Amino acid sequence: MNEEDLRDCFAMFALAGAVMAGKSRSAKDVWAIADEMMEARKPKENDDEEDVGIARAAPKRNYRRKS
Repeated sequence: MNEEDLRDCFAMFALAGAVMAGKSRSAKDVWAIADEMMEARKPKENDDEEDVGIARAAPKRNYRRKS
């Protein structure tokens, strides 16, 4: 997936989220959110930070099923 396709996907997610939340967003707002998501993907200046990209990876929790 190239950067342009990824930006389109982010815009789609932003629009879908706004619709599900019952909010009205203009096309400019949706694309601005997509651009912010693209910026969030870029590595930060301090490479030693744990938060890199859109979300921080966290280990899965192990749940035991009750018998």
